[in-house]
Amino acid sequence: MAPRVVVIGGGICGLATAHRLVREGLPVTLLEASDQLGGLGTFFESRGRSAERFYHCVMPTDSALLALLDEVGLRESVGWRPTRMGMIVDGAHHSFNSALDLLRFRPLSLVNRVRFGVVSLLLRRLGKGKDLDLMRTEDWLRGLYGDATWSTLLAPMFGAKFGSAFGDVPALYLWQRLGRERNDSVRGYPAGGYKSVIDALRASIEAGGGEVRTSAPVRRLEAGQDRAFVTLDDGETIEAEHVVSTVPLPALRGIADEDLARRLPDVQLPYQGVVNTLFFLRKPLSGHYWAPVLRSGTDFDGVIEMSALTGTELHGGRHLVYVMRYTDRESPLYREDESSIARRWTDQLLSLHKGLTQDDVDEVRTFKAPFVEPVYPLGYLSLRPAVEVPGTRLLLATTAHVYPDVTSWNSSVELAGSVTDLLLRDARRSSTQENTAWPAESAR
Repeated sequence: MAPRVVVIGGGICGLATAHRLVREGLPVTLLEASDQLGGLGTFFESRGRSAERFYHCVMPTDSALLALLDEVGLRESVGWRPTRMGMIVDGAHHSFNSALDLLRFRPLSLVNRVRFGVVSLLLRRLGKGKDLDLMRTEDWLRGLYGDATWSTLLAPMFGAKFGSAFGDVPALYLWQRLGRERNDSVRGYPAGGYKSVIDALRASIEAGGGEVRTSAPVRRLEAGQDRAFVTLDDGETIEAEHVVSTVPLPALRGIADEDLARRLPDVQLPYQGVVNTLFFLRKPLSGHYWAPVLRSGTDFDGVIEMSALTGTELHGGRHLVYVMRYTDRESPLYREDESSIARRWTDQLLSLHKGLTQDDVDEVRTFKAPFVEPVYPLGYLSLRPAVEVPGTRLLLATTAHVYPDVTSWNSSVELAGSVTDLLLRDARRSSTQENTAWPAESAR
């Protein structure tokens, strides 16, 4: 019999891993602690329709994600639209999409506007051949763009993403992000929302004989050289030949038994969480899909006008807007009551968009996630933990492992493929030694 695999975590990485393993004929049990699959792709109901708690989009360069969507019959459902970027600085709104927009961008002097445009066009090329993993983002960008542009625009934007350590993040992370986005204004979104992707993956896993459990938090994980044991909160213990953990390393340490905890990678990687407030509006804002908000009297530092990408039909003719702030899960903002945040951020959104009134706000919801963006230290390529935990049947597939790629559904799907290949190699070796039949690779 093929070895049983337990996948811990029902986000996109866990779902993609279980989907691929089931396609190879392995018995798989996927365990998700919450009552919903999807991780950051979870959703809520509003007026009988679903909406994601956290915003997502598909980039044309997301080849791994698009291939996965193809496998579950959803690739053709992705609708592609050109999107526009804005910039809100000191309360003033700016379009930020063309050379003409840049020339009109008053927060920078004319000389720095020209310099910004030239450097931005060449930035990807300027990083080639440099050891950007060991170069601070601040040192690289300040040297290229100059002090004024760094202080006025770039430092606030990186600070919003990574907190107080923003200048120390390796420049390689930004360079990889440029490779993903490639100045492409076109973005995609599945016709049925990301819930359709999650539902399709679950259906694929279960159709292949896999088991998917929600509301199944893991209390304890033991993993040795020959076997692993996963104990749930209700006391049930599942024996497995392999375990794939997709939960963040801090959470994994909380369930690992003493022996396994000593074997886990000694990487103390800090994470940024996020506070995210959604607005269903009766009219649009600026039409800009994405607009950073700098020094404008708001707690949030970015606005995503999702309906500029998805249209309004998904939400009953209403316009969906996300505003967010990345923050440590121990921060006062993260600990604040959601309803209090929603009231304050509503007032701040109204002050930022003068044509918007309280009557235009149909519904407001606030959500939080504690582990969203790892804050990578310099030289993380040499510190990045291995996927295989030595001396155990445990494999790791977390955001700590996707670097230098950008944290995204695409990089999670790529990681799931790598981990699946490693597990299949080991499982085939074991099956050969036991003279058991193994499904043909052509099943993929």
